[in-house]
Amino acid sequence: MKFGAIAIGRNEGERIRRCLMSLSTAASVVYVDSGSTDGSAQWARDHGVCVIELDMNIPFTAARARNVGFKRLQEMAPDLFYVQFVDGDCELSEGWSEHAISFLESHSDVAAVCGRLRERHPDQTIYNWLCDKEWDRPPGEVSACGGIAMMRAATFAAVGGYRDNIIAGEEPELCFRLRAAGFHIWRLNND
Repeated sequence: MKFGAIAIGRNEGERIRRCLMSLSTAASVVYVDSGSTDGSAQWARDHGVCVIELDMNIPFTAARARNVGFKRLQEMAPDLFYVQFVDGDCELSEGWSEHAISFLESHSDVAAVCGRLRERHPDQTIYNWLCDKEWDRPPGEVSACGGIAMMRAATFAAVGGYRDNIIAGEEPELCFRLRAAGFHIWRLNND
């Protein structure tokens, strides 16, 4: 596969294990840890994942974590075409990477694709159920994707990545710049 992956997280426990296992088809994986105390970073290291522990003396943002991971991924594998960003409490569904890359390869004007997020246990709490319903959006062209997306690595780099200082809403801001550069964003049907 011609993609690398960046996972970000803190104290994800079993979730980071599932997340990193779901990235097994990636050529390279970077896990950016933001101060875990539960052994997440060590577990990832023990399983061959490149781990970066963020300097928590600098204000944390998910954007900063993703950018740090992307920089390291480029050092490890500068010829990768695509990068999958994922939060450590999420995992990719089987076949997602192939589906996303196939779409990107056949649509040169698309910079990023995302899929349908699903709550692992939607019936466990009302909050889980509400999140699962909120994430149920139709496929097609969208103005923005969230932080769990497959992107063209060169295009991500060309627009300067995420803005490190944005505490929330960094994904729509990035997508605004991607669209301003002439690219499109798509949500794919991954059922």
